[in-house]
Amino acid sequence: MVVVMAPGASEVQIQEVVQRMQLMGLTIHRSTGNGRTVLGCVGDPSAVDHADIRRLPGVQDCVQITAPFKLVSRQFQPETTVVHAGPATVGANRIAVMAGPCSVEGEEQTFLLAEMVARSGGGFLRGGAFKPRTSPYTFQGLGEEGLRILRRAADQNGLAVVTELLDVSHLSLVAQYADMLQIGARNMQNFSLLREVGKLDKPVLLKRGLSATIEEWLLAAEYILSSGNRQVVLCERGIRTFETYTRNTLDLSCVPVVQELSHLPIVVDPSHATGLREKVGPMARAAVAAGADGLMIEVHPQPEQALSDGAQSLYPAQFERLVRECRAIAEQLGRTL
Repeated sequence: MVVVMAPGASEVQIQEVVQRMQLMGLTIHRSTGNGRTVLGCVGDPSAVDHADIRRLPGVQDCVQITAPFKLVSRQFQPETTVVHAGPATVGANRIAVMAGPCSVEGEEQTFLLAEMVARSGGGFLRGGAFKPRTSPYTFQGLGEEGLRILRRAADQNGLAVVTELLDVSHLSLVAQYADMLQIGARNMQNFSLLREVGKLDKPVLLKRGLSATIEEWLLAAEYILSSGNRQVVLCERGIRTFETYTRNTLDLSCVPVVQELSHLPIVVDPSHATGLREKVGPMARAAVAAGADGLMIEVHPQPEQALSDGAQSLYPAQFERLVRECRAIAEQLGRTL
């Protein structure tokens, strides 16, 4: 349930409500914005008399959240969350661009792409240092050396680093170098990992699982928020269906659905969704038109020689052209890119 405090409610009044709800065994999550405070009360609300709570000084309303996800719900926080990661943001009027190689393969490749991303107006350098591969015999990433390269290339070009975290054992290492921790599709329901990143003061990019429903995805985000971390960005990267002409099926309808249900910003990854270079551009443009808060795109100077996912990686010139096209669409919607 949510207790909405009246504009101008005093701290004393807010604390009185907090203490009352805690006495009923509820955990309180406070959100303050636009001159008002909202108290998200998590637990069994059966003992709560809503009318009694509404009569408390400073209370404007008391609302039961019927959705299974509470803190993620737009009922809990009407305003869209703006996530700050290093020098970059996601969720504001400016559409975020996260771009770079699938895997960090070396300094020359990464520094070249970081300079291109910055020149195009992007805010994030993406790249994998630890790679979750379907086959155990394929390239698994450079590990800590890859993280060091990402960090140096991003710092030199004023970018934030977003990279994937595979395991709790890597948490402190990856958090040392990254501005945003990516939880990949295969780990979306790794609940112990979600709880651990929820304990950090570090933004998280949560990708939708291979066959996850929107509700399951939002409940996965709830694990992170309920552990204390409110800086979460959702990422649609395609879901597994019976279709074989693309790697996955990009569910762009989830963008307006998520934006109605949740205050968390949502970005779209057309590279992993389609798996095909020639399909990335059309789906990226469609994602901007659908209202996505950002794009995650893979780029490689020589995709045919990439150690992973070369078929879906854009050439630099293709990426720069795509950014210009998406910027034109964004401007028509009153946004920037």
